[in-house]
Amino acid sequence: MSTLWTPGGEIPVDDGRKGSGTPPPEDSPGQQEDPLAGLSDEERAQAEELAQQLTDAREQIANTPASVVVGNHAMGLYELGAIHLSQQPPNLGESRLAIDALGALVEGMEGRLGEHEATLNEALHQIRMAFVQVSRAVEQAEQGAVDGEEGDSEGSEV
Repeated sequence: MSTLWTPGGEIPVDDGRKGSGTPPPEDSPGQQEDPLAGLSDEERAQAEELAQQLTDAREQIANTPASVVVGNHAMGLYELGAIHLSQQPPNLGESRLAIDALGALVEGMEGRLGEHEATLNEALHQIRMAFVQVSRAVEQAEQGAVDGEEGDSEGSEV
């Protein structure tokens, strides 16, 4: 007989090689315990209310078309890209990742995103254009800084 490790302790199991194993004793740590044991009545009520809220939220999501949920996540990627573009200085690498993820989602799911697909395509186009504009501005600023440093060193005598 071998054992199976669980967070509650090791439980004997029959591995089929040495006959049948014996079941764990009734008071073994492997049995289900009340997860709310040890809470006060108020804490128990709060935990039960939270559990009900989670159940209600799951039911609401289950009754929402997947295209709506996916579209919502896509707009989250749009926002993430925009946030990184708006940083000073812009975080182009992080923005690019979010925009590329948005593109993979929108373009990869073409024809399956429901009534908001046109809006998602337009959002993708806009954020890509913004990325190009910000990238060019950063490039020009960096080039101006390099040109300024070269101009300072060329005009001075050693």
